[in-house]
Amino acid sequence: MGTLWGMQPASKVSAPMNDSSVVSCAECSKRNRVPAVTTGTPRCAACHAALPWMVEATSDDFAAIVQSPVLVLVDLWAPWCGPCRTIGPLVEQAGKDLAGRLKVVKVNVDVAPEISQQFGVQGIPTLLLLRGGREVSRQVGALPGHALRAWIDGELARKSS
Repeated sequence: MGTLWGMQPASKVSAPMNDSSVVSCAECSKRNRVPAVTTGTPRCAACHAALPWMVEATSDDFAAIVQSPVLVLVDLWAPWCGPCRTIGPLVEQAGKDLAGRLKVVKVNVDVAPEISQQFGVQGIPTLLLLRGGREVSRQVGALPGHALRAWIDGELARKSS
């Protein structure tokens, strides 16, 4: 299996809270370091366009990572789960499409079972939408890309109204 967003799988890495990833700006192609935790939203250093904010979390850093100024989409998944692997690229695309408005947090439930226990998760994939670290919506099971976007867009619209 390939790596997530060019990073090593969480099972091989224990990412500290100050960990960051490198992403290319969709507007100017400049490579930018995006921290897992920050008070603002990631922007390109060159053109200031919003950058996708996608990170992996473990039990050690989850609470800090989900504290975010934007809506957080938590993807609870496992590498052996076929539906999880199917929905993964759709989740990643939503993160790219909604850069500056959505933070995507991937949690491998085999590495961090405490997080699935915390939210009472009984099946994967489970997607959670969080605001201020609190669950505002939940989707269990894989769903088509248009349904995923409608679900996320519905919560984004609810906040802005």
